[in-house]
Parts: sequence; C-alpha cells; structure tokens
Amino acid sequence: MMRTWQITTVTDAAQARIAVARLAAAYGVPTVERSRLAASLSAHLRQCLTKGGTWLLSVEAAGGSPGEECHLHAVVTPHQDACAAGQTPWQVSVPCAQAAEVPGEGILPDDADALAEALLGADEDTAVVLDKLAEQEELVAFHREELHQTNQGVLALHAELDAAGRAQREAFAAERRARTEAENARRRLTFLADASAVLTASLNHDEIVRRLPDLLVPEYASSVDVWLFDNDTDDKRRPAPHAAAAVIAARTGRPQYAADHPGNLPGVDDQPPSALNPGRPLLCIPLPTRRAPLGVLTLSPPGERWDPDDAVMLIELTRRASIAIDNARRFEHNRDIAETLQRALLTELHAPPGLSLAARYLPATHGLNIGGDWYDAFRQPDGGLITVVGDVTGHGLHAAVMMSQLRTALRAYAVDGGSPGRLLTKLHTFLHHLQPDLYATAVIARFHPEEPTMQWAAAGHPPPVLRTPDGQVHVLDAKPGAMLGIPLKQEIDDHAVRVTPGSTLALYTDGLVERRARGIDPGIERLASALAGFSSSELDADLEGAADGILHPLLSDSERDDDVCLLLCHLRGQEV
Repeated sequence: MMRTWQITTVTDAAQARIAVARLAAAYGVPTVERSRLAASLSAHLRQCLTKGGTWLLSVEAAGGSPGEECHLHAVVTPHQDACAAGQTPWQVSVPCAQAAEVPGEGILPDDADALAEALLGADEDTAVVLDKLAEQEELVAFHREELHQTNQGVLALHAELDAAGRAQREAFAAERRARTEAENARRRLTFLADASAVLTASLNHDEIVRRLPDLLVPEYASSVDVWLFDNDTDDKRRPAPHAAAAVIAARTGRPQYAADHPGNLPGVDDQPPSALNPGRPLLCIPLPTRRAPLGVLTLSPPGERWDPDDAVMLIELTRRASIAIDNARRFEHNRDIAETLQRALLTELHAPPGLSLAARYLPATHGLNIGGDWYDAFRQPDGGLITVVGDVTGHGLHAAVMMSQLRTALRAYAVDGGSPGRLLTKLHTFLHHLQPDLYATAVIARFHPEEPTMQWAAAGHPPPVLRTPDGQVHVLDAKPGAMLGIPLKQEIDDHAVRVTPGSTLALYTDGLVERRARGIDPGIERLASALAGFSSSELDADLEGAADGILHPLLSDSERDDDVCLLLCHLRGQEV
C-alpha cells in the first residue's frame, strides 16, 4: 500500500497531516508513536511551506508477512526542480500492525465538519499523549526522589568510608610503629644475647675488655674507652686523664651523660660537657659488682645522640660485661693459686742408680682444670722405688688439696712396705671415709733393684705402657680395680711383668690420651707409637727430651681440656 499527496498550501499540509494520522491509526500505530509521527511531520511541512514550492508526501506500509515486523514509512520529497537544486528528502518510519481494512482515497476531508472531526481526533491523541506524559512525569519524579535518597545514602556511605579509611590508616600507622618498635626491641635483645655470649666465652678479663669495642663500634658507639680502676695502680706510667662524668659515675655508681644538651636518657644523670672534648657527647656507665664498681665504660654516640632504648640496652650490656670481667678475674685468681699449689706439691724426682725418671705436668689451656693430676716417686725402707700417677676428680683448689692428702697418705702407707695393689686398697678406704663424695684414679709401679720383675696395680686409671729393649710396646691392661673412694669394698690386685735394662715404662693421666671426639683408645695407641719411636740408647742419653718428644705429637692437635701428667721410668742399659 502506498499513498501520495502534493503539498503547496497550508490546507494541503493540514489535509495531508490528517490523512497520515488516520492512516497510522488504521495500521495500528501506537498512540504515542502516532502523535510523534504527526508532530514531526507537521514541523517538517511547516518548514517546507516556509521555503515555498510544491512538495510530495508519500506514505508506504512495508512488511507484514509472517515473522516480519511491519513499518509505516513517510517521505517528503521536494519538487523536481528543487531536487535538482540540492534539496535532500525527509523521511520517518514508525512500527505498525497490519490493518484489517485500509481506508481508500476518500480519507481526505472535503468540508469543515470533517476537518473539525479530524482535529478533535488529533486532540484525543494529544490528550492520551499528555496523560502518558503525566504518568512519565510522576514516574520521573519518583525516580528523582529515589535518586536523591540514593545520593544522600551514597554521601553518607562516602563519609563512613572516609572515616573508616582514616581509622584504617591510623591503625596501619600504629601497626607499623608497633612493628618497628618490636623489630628494634628484637634487634636489641638479639644483640644483647649475642654480645653476652661473646663476653662470657672467655675467662681472660683482658680479652673481654678487648672485645667490647669490637661489639659496640660502629653501630652503637663511635668510640669506646674502658677504665679499670686497678689498672691505674698497676701501670707504672702516668694514668690517662678521664672525663669528669666518668669520675662522677665511678663515685656514685650511676650512669652519667655529659653534653651541651640534655640527654633525657632513663636512669642517667645529665652533666656539663667534658672539658677534654666539649663537642662530643659522652655516656659514662660504671661497671658494677657486688662490692664496688670495677671501672667505667665511656662511650661516644654513633650520631648526634643515643636513642633512649639503646641507652638502656648499653647499660644492661655494661652490667653483663662487668659480671664477665669479675668472674674472669676470680677465675684467674683461683687458677693461679691452684697452679701454684699444684706445682709446689709435685715431687722433685730423685732416681736410684740404674733408673732414670722424667716427669711432665701441664695445666689445661682453658678452664679451671688445675689441681687433679699428680705424680710421685719415693723409696721404701726395703730399697724398692714406688712410682705413682693419679687423678682426683674435680678441679681447682679443692682437688689440689685432696691430691696433697692422697700423696701424703700414700707415702705414709708405703713406709710399712706393701705392694702396689695393697697400697691402692688402703688409699681407697682412706678416701671413702675422708671424702665420700670425691673419687680418684691412680696407677702404682714398684721397681726393686734385686728383683727382675716390676709390680704394678691400677684403680680406674689408664693402663701403663711398657717399651721393652727390643722396641716392642705393650699396653699393660690386665684387670684393674675400680675408682678409689667409690662406695664399694674392694681388694685391688697386683700384677707383675719382667723388665730388663733398656725397658721404659710410661705412666700418665687421661688428659694426655683422651679426646672427646675420639675416646681414649686411639690416644693410647698414639702414645705407644710415640714411645716406640725412640731407641733405648736415645732413652739412655736424654729421657727428658724423650718426654717432650712424646708430649708434642699427642697435644699439638687440640687444646687441652684437662691437665696432663706423664712419668717415664727407664732402666738404663744397652739395646738388645
């Protein structure tokens, strides 16, 4: 279906508009779309009349087959001459439904009544459109109110989110500060623990004093000075000057901070800057002990000043260093006393004709391991020679005193004679009753010039090692007795072995052969090899040198955890 109208006057335009509206109604175009079509067509026709000339309006229904949507197309084209002048056709399209009956050519009104009726119909369409517009306005107003409420809610939500963000940022900042403080505290505690381990690892107070600057510079101090009071009295030179704050710290026992600004350090008194170096702040910390300060530790800061927590840590480290220095001095004092006593009690050997003796005693290289080991050699009334090496459990002065008592008791028992086993049995009874909680080991060998055999007995002690004149070495490991002093009644057996000129017997303590990582048996084998390396002529000529030659290979590979005792007994003669 297609309809065409020629538009020249206003009446032509009105009739054509009414015809198109009726045609759209006949094709089922919705009211709103129909009104929109009429309004847009009227506006364009008004423009065409303003331009003048003749215009053609064509309306065509397209589509309508099953499954295809129907559209109503309206096209306004200018006169052919206008087209030639470059005018562009105007067109519009609206959806519609296929009408059951399409009006024919008589749809154009010819009188005023028909025109009025058409106008009233157009007004009805306009009223429907206005009603729909009112509904849409109400809907728009409702949505506008909803949008306003939503905006208010969004603003409130933004305010809450902003407040929550600020609270979160503050919480994060507080967490970072807490984490930083915790990391700093952990760093200080770790440093304090590591430094304490370093300071307490040594029992030499000079070594502890030397380690302090290495621990503190450059992280916690730019310079470190340790002032020990007794060093001033021992030093023959003029003592070095000390800051006034250090003197005050020594006198009061309180840490002092000397600078041109307040330190505000906990537990520290502020003092004027030092006259020795006014531009450098000083922290003077006394080295406390139970009696009186040992000295003063003077530090200068790594930067402009110390953090208060670092100052607290430095004061605690100084306290621990003072304890370590005091303990080291006590240890050195006790060790010197024990070593002096030990060496005073060791026997000066006097060998009978035909027999050479050489003894060595070496204290431990570290630790208070002095006082337990001893050796002795003395004559019995019948002319026999008793040689003995022993080891008292424990160390220090107490062990040295007990060693002296055992040595004296053995000499007293030997005056009445007796074999090595009988003498050890008496020593066992003596020690058990004298010191029930103290034990000892010992080995005794008896030589007699008129007897071809040597008697020996051991109580919990490493076995003697015998080198025969032919160069063979034997470990005399016959069944020994138990340790001396244990709560057990025992009779220690004697053993005998034949000896001839050129034979050498080695008595020793476990410090010579025992190593924690390898045990005692490999050490005894090394001792036997070292003794076998000497000839009888070498032993005849220089038994003292042989003693040194045995000690060196056995002790040069490790530090001595225990003191060492070695006694060599050599029957002079020619090698077989």
